[in-house]
Amino acid sequence: MRVLAVVPARGGSAGVPLKNLALVGGVPLVTRAVRACLRAESIDQVVVSTDHEGIAETARQAGAVVVERPAELSGATASSESAVLHALDALGAEPEVVVLVQCTSAFIDPADLSAAVRRVLDGEADSVVSGLPTHEFLWTAGGSGVNHDPAVRPRRQDREPQFRENGAFYVMRTAGLREHGHRFFGTVAVQPVPARHAIEVDDPEDLELVRALAPFIDQPEPIDVDCVITDFDGVHTDDRAYVDSDGREMVLVSRSDGMGVSLLKRSGVKVLVMSTEQNPVVAARARKLGVPVLQGLADKRTVLRDWLSIEGLDPARVAYVGNDVNDLGPMAEVGWPIATPDAHPRVRAAARVVLTRPGGSGAVRELCDRVVAARPEPPTAEARVRPHFGPVAIGDVLVGDGEPVYVIGEIGINHNGDLDLARRLIDVAADAGCQAVKFQKRTPAICVPEEQKGQIRQTPWGEMTYLEYKERTEFGRDEYAQIAKHCDERGLHWFASPWDVPSVEFLEEMDVLVHKVASAGVADHELLRALAATGKPVILSTGMSTLAEIDAAVEILGTEKLIMMHATSTYPLPPEEANLRTITTLKERYGVPVGYSGHERGLQISLAAVTLGAVCVERHITLDRTMWGSDHAASLEPAGLEHLVRDIRIIEQALGDGVKRVFPGEEAPKARLRRVTV
Repeated sequence: MRVLAVVPARGGSAGVPLKNLALVGGVPLVTRAVRACLRAESIDQVVVSTDHEGIAETARQAGAVVVERPAELSGATASSESAVLHALDALGAEPEVVVLVQCTSAFIDPADLSAAVRRVLDGEADSVVSGLPTHEFLWTAGGSGVNHDPAVRPRRQDREPQFRENGAFYVMRTAGLREHGHRFFGTVAVQPVPARHAIEVDDPEDLELVRALAPFIDQPEPIDVDCVITDFDGVHTDDRAYVDSDGREMVLVSRSDGMGVSLLKRSGVKVLVMSTEQNPVVAARARKLGVPVLQGLADKRTVLRDWLSIEGLDPARVAYVGNDVNDLGPMAEVGWPIATPDAHPRVRAAARVVLTRPGGSGAVRELCDRVVAARPEPPTAEARVRPHFGPVAIGDVLVGDGEPVYVIGEIGINHNGDLDLARRLIDVAADAGCQAVKFQKRTPAICVPEEQKGQIRQTPWGEMTYLEYKERTEFGRDEYAQIAKHCDERGLHWFASPWDVPSVEFLEEMDVLVHKVASAGVADHELLRALAATGKPVILSTGMSTLAEIDAAVEILGTEKLIMMHATSTYPLPPEEANLRTITTLKERYGVPVGYSGHERGLQISLAAVTLGAVCVERHITLDRTMWGSDHAASLEPAGLEHLVRDIRIIEQALGDGVKRVFPGEEAPKARLRRVTV
């Protein structure tokens, strides 16, 4: 062993009680000192000399060897050199170089430590002290210049810097320390450290200062937690609200946050949103993310403590992200208090981590990425009990096994060519908690068979040919631009089933996130090739199709961005034709995520599809099943759609993870009812 670092860490402190265990950036000062030494490539071993059991245990957890410091060397008058010499004797070690490292410096750069050690090992110096370069003029209390002549005031650029000892570390030849009994001997050199690293903690004000600086100085590192809890306003949003002419409140969120939350949940991390406000906007965003939400909380700290207990989570392995003073309570309950960069100063000072992206601009995504980075790699496919299909990214949402069910409100042609009716159906889908709405897009001159174009139809707009009727109900660019705007305002994805190649080109110009192949298009290879050429994800319905026809479609579309939908194209669908076990057949045959497109009356079959593994559910929606049109009778009305989404979310929670365990709610009955015999 050539280089030994010794960290003296007494339990007593005049300025700050138990200062060496004080948290800075969520990490005790003694731990920060040990970590700096362990990361310095030139240091071989780290020892902490202490008289306090709590400090000793913390030091051991950080990776240091602990030397018990005797009482006679633990008082306020005992020198640091005495602690270093005692540690050398206790270890029976005689390294070439010994480093004295002080816990009172919260921001020691391992590179500075190594540089100072190399200067001694290379013979440049016998003793090196850390110091802050300064051009300050010093005065005595009597008004005399200490390091300058008051009559001659040279400019800063004309003066060589002097160095203020900052107490972070001292590097010495061990033989010289034993000979002289103190840290300065022979050739003494100064290792410059930057101003941001040079603060020494002597009193409570110093401690508050380094706590405030820690989030900005500490290097970002993975955040190893089992649960992430976030405030809403100022974290998911920019803390502003937008109110439209109808008095509806809207907020700005980042689409990237949704993908981050999906990745987080895939990695096994629990997510919860907590909000002081009771606001439908909060509930809507939580539904979109597929996470639970607690709203209208007067005492977030107590609610958080109870929730962690119910979930059986270790608070030390929980992150809470806040931005205002009402978040200080819950932040104090967890091991990873985190703040947004524009948070209240007290919140930033209490944070272990301050994010770089503001709320509403990717703060949640930044946090999710750092949490996922700390998670272990997922098991290989061979080690899994069953294969995991997908997921496929649709915008900011992942669709696949293990993700929240992607619920699509199929508006189709139920808008009857009325833009206002389309908007109302979009609102129905958003209010129910859907993630997307879907339309149908046709070029009637191409899609309507020649023999049907001239047939006369009775319509709500009077008597007209079938071609005129199809053209009357078809939306164009202006209508879809307004649909896209309204969907964006309501936080929904929108897309359509193109029935011909020009419709694919139209939807590409509208920049949809995904394309849907209606069951009628499975065998239209020209259409499929046009869709494959877009590079977008494709949702393929498989109604009225044989496996051979589906095989041919998959050969064109590929499987990388493909989601299949089991469907039976009977309107309305009788239960005996649902054949839901085909969901498993399609998953095993094609290795892609599989959902369910339903045309039945009621909810039971769609809910059963979810229990069988459907990753998305599509249902036609209407304001009233008695409305004129071919699809209304097999559609869900607003209340039915709301119940469907609600019950899907309940089923997702009830399915669990398949790991047999005793849940917290079983503990009391178990203790009361179970009789144990030996």
